[in-house]
Amino acid sequence: MDEEIEALNKNQIWELVPKPENCKPVTCKWVYCLKRKSDGTVDRCKAWLVARGFSQSYGLDYEEMYSPVAKMVTLRIIFSLAAMKTWKAWQLDVKNAFLYGELDREVFMEQPVGYVSEQHPHHVCHLKKALYGLKQAPRAWYGKVVQFLIFCGFRVSEADSSLFIKLESNAHLLVLLYVDDMIITGNNEAEISMLKNELSVRFEMKNLGEVGCFLGLEIKRLNQGYFNCQHRYANQVLQLFNMGESREKSTPMEKCLKLKKDEGELLKDVRKFKQLVGSLIYLTITRPEISYAVGVVSQFMQAPRTLHLDAAKRILRYIKGTNDFGLFYNKGNDFSLQGYADTDWDGSIEDCRSTSEYCFSFGSAAISWCSKKQPIVTFSSTEVEYIAATMAAQGCVWLKLLMKDIHCAVYSPVQIYCDNQSAVKLTSNPVFHARTKHIKVRHHFIREKVLDQEIALERITSNQQIADIFTKALGKPEFERFRAALGVVNPEYALRGAVKNSASQ
Repeated sequence: MDEEIEALNKNQIWELVPKPENCKPVTCKWVYCLKRKSDGTVDRCKAWLVARGFSQSYGLDYEEMYSPVAKMVTLRIIFSLAAMKTWKAWQLDVKNAFLYGELDREVFMEQPVGYVSEQHPHHVCHLKKALYGLKQAPRAWYGKVVQFLIFCGFRVSEADSSLFIKLESNAHLLVLLYVDDMIITGNNEAEISMLKNELSVRFEMKNLGEVGCFLGLEIKRLNQGYFNCQHRYANQVLQLFNMGESREKSTPMEKCLKLKKDEGELLKDVRKFKQLVGSLIYLTITRPEISYAVGVVSQFMQAPRTLHLDAAKRILRYIKGTNDFGLFYNKGNDFSLQGYADTDWDGSIEDCRSTSEYCFSFGSAAISWCSKKQPIVTFSSTEVEYIAATMAAQGCVWLKLLMKDIHCAVYSPVQIYCDNQSAVKLTSNPVFHARTKHIKVRHHFIREKVLDQEIALERITSNQQIADIFTKALGKPEFERFRAALGVVNPEYALRGAVKNSASQ
């Protein structure tokens, strides 16, 4: 706490002033945390003085407060590119990052508990810079760091505002920002060292060396590429829900299982179920193969029952046997962007709606995936597959824009694979107009992209459809085959650098 107060005084965050009339100052509190290393050991104790932003008034002491943070898709693309280029990735942490942000409104705050001025106990803190907890603090910090990186020769990505790119004749640098955590990678170590020094001069930085633990993700640089997993987090979840000694399962969901919202006894402790599902959702960052199972159980958050809890625990039993698995981006693969789109027609027994799924891979592993229930009831498998392909096309357009930003542009049409011949034909020629005239105009987005040769929708067989793992609960052989095709492997397999890149292999 003394260190935090010292940092606040050093940055001249506030000045003590008499309390203005008709002023209701923002309250504050102390927050404590243990900072841990990637192996789980305690690194240091940390205390924050946090303003209670809920006591602010909109229009009076804050207005705009949105601040972008790094997308996980962007993070995966960067590590896939770093694996291909054999780049090193470095991690930096900005100490007291929010304290650098400048406020555009007058904000008054109570004096912190334990550090009330003896000379002026009734004064309040007139904030001159942002403080953790203020509504506008993230936005103020983001504006400050963007201003400095642009001064250093970087530009902001059009696709992801938290990604900064510097392209020169001998330097290709990328900086990814997630609040106060930075990842820096590129082809010029001298330029990276210079950037670190410049950042250290402007901000108080902590150099964490090569990236190891970022937002709870464990990232390891191997000779063959980068391995991303959540091994420690998975173990914490298992221990939290008393599943550390449970029996392992080979798949996250029983094959052909269909859950109903009114089947089974209502749970007495709804909070525990919601906490479990939320933990599993965060685990899907590096475990795409559980996305379907997690998506199914998350549909019953309103009134969960015992069968729903059993299905969620089944996912934990699968995690127990594969808690060290993760995404491996291999440097030896052909780095082309390709996608898979699939759906389960009339998959929901509750509302007869289908679930659309797509995934994109760049190199040896998946970088983007989505499993989402469609908002409408469809009339045919052609229609539902066509809508799923349109969703994939929307994701593809954004991925192409992002890859163009990082100087890894895709000029040839991106191949998206679909296992429905009629849907493939419909993108290039509306031959079934009489049976498809009810399809909304926005779902014909993919037809325009196909005609513009930005996307090529290709037909494949069902046993080659990798996205099938996002549509339904599969048996063990099919599940393991598609899981490997997504690039989800164990560390021993990653060390051998032999990830298969297609379901047919």
